[in-house]
Amino acid sequence: MVVADVPDLSAAVTTWTVSPVADALILLATAGYFRLATRGGQRWPRRRSAAWAGAVLVLVVALDSSVATYAHVLFWVHMVQHLMLIMVVPVLLVWAQPVRLAVERGGPRLRGRVEAVLGARATRLATAPPVTLAFYTTVLVLTHLTGFQSLMVANPWVHDLEVVLYLLSGYLFFVSLAGSERTPWNVPYLLRLVVLAVSMGVDTLVGIVLMLTPYAVAPGFEAGHPGWGPGALGDQEVAGAIMWVGGDGLMMLLMIVIGVRWGMAGAADQTMGRWLEGARARTLLDSGAADGFTRVDDDDDALAAYNARLASLHGVTPGGDRSATQVRGVGDVES
Repeated sequence: MVVADVPDLSAAVTTWTVSPVADALILLATAGYFRLATRGGQRWPRRRSAAWAGAVLVLVVALDSSVATYAHVLFWVHMVQHLMLIMVVPVLLVWAQPVRLAVERGGPRLRGRVEAVLGARATRLATAPPVTLAFYTTVLVLTHLTGFQSLMVANPWVHDLEVVLYLLSGYLFFVSLAGSERTPWNVPYLLRLVVLAVSMGVDTLVGIVLMLTPYAVAPGFEAGHPGWGPGALGDQEVAGAIMWVGGDGLMMLLMIVIGVRWGMAGAADQTMGRWLEGARARTLLDSGAADGFTRVDDDDDALAAYNARLASLHGVTPGGDRSATQVRGVGDVES
C-alpha cells in the first residue's frame, strides 16, 4: 500500500476503510453483550457497559481508521496500532467483564458451558500469570525484532494473524491482572503489580533495541514509504520510542489503577489469603476431589477429601489417631 499525499488533519480524521470479517464479529459480539446486559431484573453496571463501548471504539479506530491505513507504510503508526490492540482494547474488555456477564445473565446452557470452560485444566494453564507473561513476551519480541514486520507489510493474512495475536496475548495477559473478571485465578494485588512491573521491562527492551539498531529491522516499510515523513531509521526510532514510553506509560497507569483498587479492597483481598485458598481449591481440582468453581468449605465432599488429604500427609487417620505405621516408626526410634 502506497500513500502518496501528506495527510492533513481532515484527511487523517476522515480516512476510513472497512474490515468486513472483523467488523461483522465486532457487531455480533456487541449485540450479544448488550442483549445479556439488559436481561434480568438487575441493571448491569454502567461502567462495565462503558468499558465495552470503549473497547469497541478503540478496536474500530485501530482496524478501520487512518491508523489502519498508515500503519502499513509507517512503522511508528503501526506501533500506535499495536499498543491499541495489545494493551488498550484487552484492558477495557477485562473491565467490561463479558465472561461474568455470560455466567450471571446467560441461560442455564450458556452458563454451564462457560463454567465448564473456566474449570478446564487447559483454561487454568492458559490464564496462569507465568504462562501469559511468557506468551506476551514472545509475541512482542517475535513480531518486532524479527522479519515478521516485513512479512506483515507484504502479506495481508500475516497482518490479520498479527491482529489476532495482539488481541489474544493481551487479553490472556491482563484478564487475571487488570480487573475482577471471572477466571480460574484470584491473583493478589501485590503479585499483580509485580507481574506488570516485569512486563514493563519487555516493552522497554523492545523499544530500546528498535531505537538503537543501526539498520531497518522491517525493510518492508521502507519499500512502501510514502515519500514524506521520517526516513526508514528515523521511523524505526520513533516506533521504538512509542513502544518504550507509550507502553511503559500505559502499564504504569494500569498499575496506579490497581494500586487504588488495592487500597479500597477489603482486608481479605489485601493479603495472600484468597490466593492460597485458590491454590487449595486447584489442588483438589487436580486430584479430582472437586469440580468447577465450588469453594472447598461450601462442599462437604470436597472438604472431607481435603481434610483426608491433609491427614494422610501428616500420618493421621480420619478419626484423629496417628496411623499404626507412624506409631511403630516412633517406637522404633525411641527404642
